[in-house]
Amino acid sequence: MKTADLTVDELQALIRKVVHEELRNIMTDPDKYLEITDEIKARLELSLDSSERITFQEVKDRLKLA
Repeated sequence: MKTADLTVDELQALIRKVVHEELRNIMTDPDKYLEITDEIKARLELSLDSSERITFQEVKDRLKLA
């Protein structure tokens, strides 16, 4: 079937479907199915248990963000 053979409603539905699929692909977490290693779990736990915190401004400054 050619695009020219589609009705306006069919073309709009096709465009919606393609846009929806692309947005889903862009917004999907690429690490979703990866396992967290024991080392990373331990580092996260240490980080969460730590009382050391920095401000958002400090993060921006370290990363040289505006």
